[in-house]
Amino acid sequence: MTSKKIPSRRTAERGLSAKRGSPPESANGPESLYKRIYATVKKIPRGKVASYGQVARVAGLERHARMVGYALHALSEENIHDVPWQRVINAQGYISIRSNPLAAKIQRKLLEQEGIEFNDKDKVDFKKFGWKK
Repeated sequence: MTSKKIPSRRTAERGLSAKRGSPPESANGPESLYKRIYATVKKIPRGKVASYGQVARVAGLERHARMVGYALHALSEENIHDVPWQRVINAQGYISIRSNPLAAKIQRKLLEQEGIEFNDKDKVDFKKFGWKK
């Protein structure tokens, strides 16, 4: 017999499931959460960047920055050009693609084409290029 874990009051108040770090429940599953993330990323103006955590907060998914990364990684070929994924970088101002160096180069090139500058340590200045939302 397996026992079902009951979420604590604190966990329930934060909108998280019993499993630590699990996304909030959604009537339509993760697809609807990803759509919220994509809609938020589409709001980032050309020439600006946002962190994964900032996108999560604006999308109503506080403390789910990793989900933003998963959602952007899951972009299909048909909608990759509709969502400006390149405008999302880590909170320190760096590009976060570790597993695919080519993707990191593409992301940097796309950002530079939008006028975003990198310093000599390959970092973007959030004070200058950060999305104010």
